[in-house]
Amino acid sequence: MSSSKTKVVPFRRKREGKTDYKKRMKLLASKKPRLVVRKSLKNFSAQIIEYDPKGDKVVVSAHSRELIKLGWKGYRRNVPAAYLVGLLCGAKAKAKGIKEAVLDIGLYPSVKGSVLYAALKGVLDAGIEVPHDESVLPPEERLIGAHTKNPEQSKKNYEEVKEKILKVKK
Repeated sequence: MSSSKTKVVPFRRKREGKTDYKKRMKLLASKKPRLVVRKSLKNFSAQIIEYDPKGDKVVVSAHSRELIKLGWKGYRRNVPAAYLVGLLCGAKAKAKGIKEAVLDIGLYPSVKGSVLYAALKGVLDAGIEVPHDESVLPPEERLIGAHTKNPEQSKKNYEEVKEKILKVKK
């Protein structure tokens, strides 16, 4: 007979470092859809997800590859692209009747002015209510691409794509 405690194996997604269940439960307790913002090496995505006991349901999704179809010529993972992805996601959500959400940045660290918060700013500008602190949002000059290699070209392209997204919204 063993006198030691039985070893408890943590959930698989926790072991793999993919899910923080404590944070997930806090987000789900709000009973609001989650605005899930994720980045990869070259792209960026924003989704609005609703909880379902059988499995979460993606209600609205926007990806930086969609910006190419709208005429975006810049890099797809910088601050202006993240803002436009957020704006596109927010416009689609508004069309589906979603009025509010709660931000889910997953395991990414919260860095003031980062691409994650640029996407949040886009969703806010589309008219979706998301609880946030104004100090974490990036400044307007970063959103339009004033920090990029070709700021004039970036600003012009940014304005064109933003207008197309806002036309789709109406």
